Formats: sequence, structure tokens, C-alpha cells
Amino acid sequence: MTASQDARARRATDSAVAAVWRIESARIIAGTARIVRDVGVAEELAQDALVAALEQWPESGVPDNPGAWLTATARRRAIDLVRRKERYARKLAEIGHDLESRRPAGEAQLDAVLDDDIEDDLLRLVFTACHPVLSTPARVALTLRLLGGLTTDEIARAFLVPEPTVAQRIVRAKRTLAKAEVPFEQPQGPERAERLASVLEVIYLVFNEGYSATAGDDWMRPALCEDALRLARVLAGLMPKEPEVHGLAALLEIQASRAGARTGPDGAPVLLLEQNRRRWDQLLIRRGFAALARAQSQVAAGAPGPGPYALQAAIAACHARAWRAEDTDWAQIVRLYGALARVAPSPVVELNRAVAVAMAYGPEDALRIVDGLADEPALKDYHLLPSVRGDLLRRLGRAEEARAEFARAAELTRNAQERTLLQTRAESAPDGP
Repeated sequence: MTASQDARARRATDSAVAAVWRIESARIIAGTARIVRDVGVAEELAQDALVAALEQWPESGVPDNPGAWLTATARRRAIDLVRRKERYARKLAEIGHDLESRRPAGEAQLDAVLDDDIEDDLLRLVFTACHPVLSTPARVALTLRLLGGLTTDEIARAFLVPEPTVAQRIVRAKRTLAKAEVPFEQPQGPERAERLASVLEVIYLVFNEGYSATAGDDWMRPALCEDALRLARVLAGLMPKEPEVHGLAALLEIQASRAGARTGPDGAPVLLLEQNRRRWDQLLIRRGFAALARAQSQVAAGAPGPGPYALQAAIAACHARAWRAEDTDWAQIVRLYGALARVAPSPVVELNRAVAVAMAYGPEDALRIVDGLADEPALKDYHLLPSVRGDLLRRLGRAEEARAEFARAAELTRNAQERTLLQTRAESAPDGP
């Protein structure tokens, strides 16, 4: 083989390894963590397996089942580590198999039992990465690293923060989990609901950062939306009887369906009521409707709910069902926001309800709601408060006041595309309703 052929083969192998890692890393780490009971150590062992692949596959070729090869390599190293630390007997008791012998049959039995329980391992990893003992930024970073398969650099670029900052968050998160002796297990009883809420929050935050970037030059970061949507789908498969899991999946599917219509040819933002709905992805909408139906069926069968994610999904479904913006059932959306305010009250929900009230019943009632939110501390620097107020004032013919509100909103936002949009609205506010 010539040097150029060898270089091409190595590049092809590196590409294959990267692709397999992105798809299989969560399962590899989860299966390994069951043996070592430490997600930080499990990730290191999985990374060791990845290095072994990079060293061996260029010579031996990519295996027929590369994910299984990486998993088996990581597990063997985990077993060796447990043996070296003289805790092998206890670990054997935990997984219920006598593996003291190094005979291949014994290891084959271990592989079989681990493979049988891999979905449970993934769920344990989800709950561990999103444990409430961690700060929100740490939970987001660790989830994207362990479950999304993203590198530290990819996470840093996605959130526009320095790479060392993300690396530090991940390292501290692993140390915190180890210091707190967080067990690698699924929570049960009352703790389960709290822990699940933490998991759903992380996935939702990741999606929202991709859907409406809080800072930077881009209106959207599609890769983050895709990562969050994939995690939501995985979680729905792992927890099929949890209505809020299906509610979140439904919400993200329907929201993601609009991605192609949210920007114009020049990359400028296009607001919901101005979007070309023919560009909405009908496959994602159908997937969203199906997930919403699963959430509703679980509630009908006696599960608690509907919760905030299922209600937000129902609101998104109202928009998705309207082929034209003017066909939107705004009265139903007002009712759904009322229900959402009862189960998850917040000033942001009230602000969104005001928008729906304006569309259903006119801007006067909506302006009273918005003005009642003026002193809310949570909305002090929230750019959408003056933006919504500016739109209501514009519709009421109070042009000068509207311009001032749009200008204030433009000053508050940290997203360059949104700032341009708000400045344009400030400059072009008409003199009448």
C-alpha cells in the first residue's frame, strides 16, 4: 500500500470510528458504568476503547459490528479494573454472575446479561447525567457529552462559551457525582418525578438553545435541536408509560417541523404568523401528533397529567393543524395557556397567554395582561416583554410608544439576528392599527 493509500485508509477509518462513537457512545458508557458504578470512570474506559479502535482498525479493518467491538473492549477493561481494585467479588454479586474465572464462556455470559439490560443502563445514565445535585449548565454539558456523544469543542461552539469552561464543567460534574456518591440507578417513588423533571428540563433547554439562540449571530443552531430531539425520542422509548416524556417529544417534533420556514433566503428570522407553512415538515408534524396522542392516552388510562410539556405540545399542535395563520384556533390556545398557567404558573406563560388573547379577542385585553407583568422581576431583562407590548401598541395605533418598546427589546436581546429584526420593527412601525 502506498503512503497516499494508507493515509486515505486511515482517514476512512477515523471517519468510521467517529460515526460509530456518535451513535453508540451512550450505550457503551452506560453498559460500562453498570460494572464500575462511576460515570466518569466509565467514560474514560469507553474512550480507551475508542483509542484502541483508532490504533487497531486501520490494520485489521473496521469490524462487521463496530459498536459491539467497542462495547466488548470497554467492558473487558472495566472488568480488569474491578479485579485490580480487589472489588471483583462484590461487583460479581451485584450483577449476579460468577465471573471469577477468565474463561471465555463466563465473559460471554456477562455480555449476554448486559446486552439484555442495556435499555435500563441507558435510563440509569440519563438520570445520573441530569441529577439535580449538578448545576443546570453542568447537567446540560454532561448530558450532551455522555448521551449526545458530542466533544467538548462541539458543546463549546454550540453554546458560544470557551472550550476550557465546558471542560471544567464536565470534570466538576463527574467529581460532584462521585463525591455525592450518586448511585448508578433509576430513582423510585416520589424521587422519580423530581428526577424526571430534571431530565426533561435539560433536553428542553438544549432544544430551545438550538431553536432560538440566546446569543451570537445565528437565529438557530440546528445541530442542538437535532441532539435534543434524538434524546427525547430515546427517552420516550425507554419510558413509554410516562405521559410527560411523550409530551416533550411531541413538543420538540412539532417545533422542529417549522425549522425550514423560520428563516428567509437571507437568513433573517421569519415570525410564526408570516411563515410559509408549506415548508413545515409534515413527517415531523405527524410524529408530533402521534407522540401527543400517546401522552393523552396515558393520561386517559390514569397517569397524572396533562403536564406542562404535553400542554405546550397541544398548543403547538393547534398551530400545526392550521394550514393558514388566519385559521388558527386562538380561543383553544387561550384555554390551553390557562391550563398551563394552573400546572406551571410563570410570568412567561402569562406573557404567551397575552399574545393568544390578543389574537383571539383583541389587543386591549392583552395589553392589560402585559402591563400587569411590568414589575415581574423574572421579566426585568426579558426582551420579549417589550417586544410583545410593542406589537400590541402598534395594533392599537400608538406608533410612537410601539417604536420605543421595539427599540428597548432590541437593546435587551443578545442575538444579532433578533436585534436586527426588532430594530427594523422599531423603524417601520406604522402610524395606525
